[in-house]
Amino acid sequence: MTPPSPTARRHPVTETRFGDMRVDDYAWLKDKKWQEVMKDPSVLDPEIRAYLVAENAHTDILLEPVEGLRECLFDEMKGRIKEDDSSVPSVDGSYSYYVCYAAGGQHPQYCRANRQGLEQVMLNGDVEAKGKAFYRVAGCDHSPDHARLAYAVDLNGSEYYTIYIRDLGTGNNLDVGIAHAQGDMAWANDSHTFFYIKLDDNHRARWIYRYVVGSGGESTVVHEETEPGFYMSIGKTESRRFILLSVHDHDTSEVRLVDSDQPGEPARLVASRRIGESYSVSHRGDELLILTNADGAEDFKLITAPVSSPGRENWRDFIPHRSGVFLSDILVFERHLVRLERVDALPRIVIRRFADGEEHIINFDEAAFDLGILPGYEFDTDNLRFTYSSPTTPQRTFDYNMETRKRTLRKEQEVPSGHDSAAYVTKRLMANSHDGASVPVTVLHRADTPIDGSAPMLLYGYGSYGISMPASFVTNRLSLVDRGFVYAIAHIRGGTDRGWHWYQDGKLSKKTNTFLDYIAAAETLVEAGYARAGQIACHGGSAGGMLVGAVINMRPELFKAAVSEVPFVDVLNTMSDEDLPLTPPEWPEWGNPITDEEAYRTIRAYSPYDNVAAQAYPHVFALGGLTDARVTYWEPAKWIARLRSTRTDENLSLLRINLEAGHAGAAGRFDRLEEVALVYAFVLMVFGMTH
Repeated sequence: MTPPSPTARRHPVTETRFGDMRVDDYAWLKDKKWQEVMKDPSVLDPEIRAYLVAENAHTDILLEPVEGLRECLFDEMKGRIKEDDSSVPSVDGSYSYYVCYAAGGQHPQYCRANRQGLEQVMLNGDVEAKGKAFYRVAGCDHSPDHARLAYAVDLNGSEYYTIYIRDLGTGNNLDVGIAHAQGDMAWANDSHTFFYIKLDDNHRARWIYRYVVGSGGESTVVHEETEPGFYMSIGKTESRRFILLSVHDHDTSEVRLVDSDQPGEPARLVASRRIGESYSVSHRGDELLILTNADGAEDFKLITAPVSSPGRENWRDFIPHRSGVFLSDILVFERHLVRLERVDALPRIVIRRFADGEEHIINFDEAAFDLGILPGYEFDTDNLRFTYSSPTTPQRTFDYNMETRKRTLRKEQEVPSGHDSAAYVTKRLMANSHDGASVPVTVLHRADTPIDGSAPMLLYGYGSYGISMPASFVTNRLSLVDRGFVYAIAHIRGGTDRGWHWYQDGKLSKKTNTFLDYIAAAETLVEAGYARAGQIACHGGSAGGMLVGAVINMRPELFKAAVSEVPFVDVLNTMSDEDLPLTPPEWPEWGNPITDEEAYRTIRAYSPYDNVAAQAYPHVFALGGLTDARVTYWEPAKWIARLRSTRTDENLSLLRINLEAGHAGAAGRFDRLEEVALVYAFVLMVFGMTH
């Protein structure tokens, strides 16, 4: 079975407002009712559904020779997962809360135990998901009195959540579900009031509501955001004194405070938004601690302000700006401040005692690693919980006494099928990019893999939104590495791997730095003997999928295979459609091609879909999700159709659209492994490594 010809339906030439003529042969793949499709996939245009079903069948046929390999990969990956796993319990008053999985279970169970050790499953994901094609919980938040649980559920992958409140005494849900919510929520200290965000028909955060349990579904608007270019989120200070209502885009923010003890009072603004200025808020005593890039603090600084008058006129430096030390996150405790910083593309944890300002760093000695600081429920404590892993070292969870500096291992990630860290090597290289910038590259391979250019390589990249790529332990990668692959991560501009400037140098008019950094990383790996040109698989997802599309347009000869998951490849069309969910919020990242001719020209020059050329390409596999509100399904569909009709070689151009999922793919943990196994089977097939 072969899919319908993508050129069977032609559409007229469209003219942009800047006069550049473009032909969009595949515009019909966008369902005019896309807003409804996000909420109910069954309303998809039958002709479009038939096209996508045919594409999936076509891909299945071409990958049929490696079906056995895919099954083998899945079994390997599943064998590395401890099926009856559980998180380290986190104490809150008379209960300890944790998340666990049952053996064979696809979905998490949200649990607690009292001090007598009596366990309770508050929400069983496997039971709730039974009979549903898709089921994902955005998160759970128990009330301060431990009597109720608020949780948000997505039933089709579109990230339209429904919030429910469960009575933990009876196990029954209260009132009615709150539909079309974002998933963020926070309880006030009265345990009856909670706050949530509701999305509009364009899937944008529009309203923050206050809801009182027992009100029969009636909610009160606390804030309405009329600017379509801003997101919203809800949180709570570590002290639990304030609920945080945040409005932000990628480089601008403002925060409002709601007193958790007086949730009916109006929210108070900390400081009004200023374009290009970001800040986030914590609390201790009579002060707010504010992490911000104000006053030119490119790598961020920490300031204090009185709770009673938190405006900018009262901001005072507490941890001043230090160029080259990126202050990425903080946790505030009664007696200590914890900072997560990044220096020379490596993370570090710094502890500061409030009483005397004494500081110390928690040290680690691997060449590349990842750290995480975990917020708990206790504020008046000397205990910090953090995680550590590296590409060779499974994740370890520690409790750390910030006074005695004693480190206690609470959990080490188990690999049931076995893992010997000494059998693997992790290295950090620096690639010299086109303008002299030094790009970090993390490399993982088996100790017995020859480094003479003969090994195949997979090079992963992202490089957008200021998101850094962690050098962490991911068991799935071992299925490639154990077969002789070198696995590498390019820490390219557009992320914050080397600080905020690293992000600024990879966005808007400087976006091409992202692609050129990735190409430089590939060339450096070739020069160092880790791979050969033409024997590299490039891999990325979402904005990383855009990266993949851009670099195979620019330097196709470097790559043998390209995997682009939920790929943002139709950048110009998407950024020119202001009705799409993320378009106005994304203009600060990519530019607005509707009103800005320079932005139009810049995007037009790299947008993967618009730059497909009559040239030879590597084998390409694009994967998308039907209900993806971030990267719509028609982007990879149009891109693959254009690749097929334009490329000059006979290599594969494959498309798979998950018709029961969205941006994050399948919801079940084993279903997700099936998707990873399919991607790896494709890569191994292309490299002729099917046995």
